[in-house]
Amino acid sequence: MTEVLPFLGGITVLLVITLAVLRFAEVGLGWLPVVAIVRAVVQLALVALLLSGALTAWWSVAAFVGLMLTTASVTSLRRARGLPRGPLGAVLGVVIGTLVTLGLVLVLGLVDLRFERIIAIAGIVSGNAMTVATLSMRRFASDLHTGWGEVEAWLSLGAQPRRAGKRLRQTAVREALLPNLDQTKNTGLVTLPGAFVGALFAGAAPLEAAQFQIVVLTAIMLAGAITAVVATQVASGVAFKPAEPAQ
Repeated sequence: MTEVLPFLGGITVLLVITLAVLRFAEVGLGWLPVVAIVRAVVQLALVALLLSGALTAWWSVAAFVGLMLTTASVTSLRRARGLPRGPLGAVLGVVIGTLVTLGLVLVLGLVDLRFERIIAIAGIVSGNAMTVATLSMRRFASDLHTGWGEVEAWLSLGAQPRRAGKRLRQTAVREALLPNLDQTKNTGLVTLPGAFVGALFAGAAPLEAAQFQIVVLTAIMLAGAITAVVATQVASGVAFKPAEPAQ
């Protein structure tokens, strides 16, 4: 086990360098990287405590999955306020994408019905769904702002809002999914994903760890696709030009 003080010292050095790089580039993120790490420490400590013995019944697992979904939904809706239905679309996208994917993974028997496996899959899927919702909503709002002339032309011809924004919506979905698709294509060559490494550290055989990682990668793709499509479909139901790209 890594000693606490050297560990904290190393993390502090990495954070200080991160802040210095951002400050040098005059990127206005302020103390957000520090806040993000502090929150991660607190939340991971809570997860470790729960997984060490508190999650002993199905209801507790369901409650924890619900907590993760709530947190992911709240985070994504905050990033989707540039559109009238953006927050609703982000929440529905995250919830539907995560629950449908998690349900299929369990029904198809792709992972063992062990509490820690379910929590791991749910956390990874909901976290990636949150990211996809944020990326798709921000891109859609930005493209609506810059490409409003195209949307307005469709509306003037009598098209419904969803038809008018179809091309922009498709672009938003595609751009939101590309980062995960690129990472998946290069798994094992450029990256060693966390689920794979974690399974190895836990004592799993390499083949078993690889199998679990493939399940994770496929689940991420499915959840991301559902999330992005649902979120942008809901958000495009109203003809509205954002005053400026969503922040």
